[in-house]
Amino acid sequence: MEITVTDGAARTGRVVTARGAYPVPAFMPVGTRGAVKALDSADLEALGATVVLANTYHLLLRPGVEQVAALGGLHRFTGWSGHTLTDSGGFQVHSLRPAVDDDGVTFASVYDGTKVRLTPEGAVEAQGRIGADIQMALDVCVSLPAEPGALRLGVERTAAWAARAKRRHATFDGRPEGQALFGIVQGGTDSRLRVESALRTVEIGFDGYGIGGLSVGEPRGAMLDALAAAVAELPGDRPRYLMGVGDPVGLVEAIALGVDQFDCVAPTRMARHGSILTGQGRLNLRNAVHAGDDGPLDGRCPCLTCSRWSRGYLRHLLLVGEPTAWRLLSIHNLAHLLGLMERARSAIAGGTFADLRREVATTWGP
Repeated sequence: MEITVTDGAARTGRVVTARGAYPVPAFMPVGTRGAVKALDSADLEALGATVVLANTYHLLLRPGVEQVAALGGLHRFTGWSGHTLTDSGGFQVHSLRPAVDDDGVTFASVYDGTKVRLTPEGAVEAQGRIGADIQMALDVCVSLPAEPGALRLGVERTAAWAARAKRRHATFDGRPEGQALFGIVQGGTDSRLRVESALRTVEIGFDGYGIGGLSVGEPRGAMLDALAAAVAELPGDRPRYLMGVGDPVGLVEAIALGVDQFDCVAPTRMARHGSILTGQGRLNLRNAVHAGDDGPLDGRCPCLTCSRWSRGYLRHLLLVGEPTAWRLLSIHNLAHLLGLMERARSAIAGGTFADLRREVATTWGP
């Protein structure tokens, strides 16, 4: 990682990969099954996105790793020329509650219920064949709140699986040359476990480091304390990736602690339900007050949606279930967060990040 400027612990620069480089802080739109829901790659290019996330678990099930590989790998398959990162499936350990043992995890397919086995080595091989620029080691994301014993077991398994993933990644020749591997720090909201997990993951040695298992229902203060404990132990010359966070305050506060990149389904999911991110806070487009409003969603937003269509029209599309609404509102919400990342980079470079932090906290509340 190339760091160009710091402002306190916040930093801006570039993450360098075999494909090239992308600027940080960065927000990664989530294309779980190979597409950001309701959008295509041209939309993402127009928005200025630089990295898109896809999920190994879902692509493993459909269309299957071999088919993605046969159709040219993830970039050719999706028509996306920017950077890609694949999540190993660790979050599904939290969300789908599969059977977990020391060797790996057994899922029931969300499509037909068939059993699917995933091990650290298998996750490395699948992500290698899919062909992402960055792949994540398989981890155990423990649902919160959790008993200390469950958090301890999650940290132990995550560390053991990280070592296994690192060994397989080094020997697997079915992946793109130069593909990066990130390890993941776990430990729930226990700061001591977070420190331990970070130290053990760094000892194994990775191209970058994810911080997982946060923003899963715990209070923000507890999340930030655990995050700070983990980040303090991560090397400064490697990217730091807070997984699953996408609210403006959470993003800015994490950047203030030295985090570089993020992903979250929230902005596009919110858009499909009419919850709109604006410079004045959240807007509920379903409210009747917007029915006759000829103005844009956000008068300061330069996105395609705000430059052409009114709140009244977009509300109409949303209420009648017109899929065009999902696309246009998703474009806006992603534009807002990608714009926030651009503002963060500029503020860090200009030494005014504290001002941006105060502005976001004032607009979005505690």
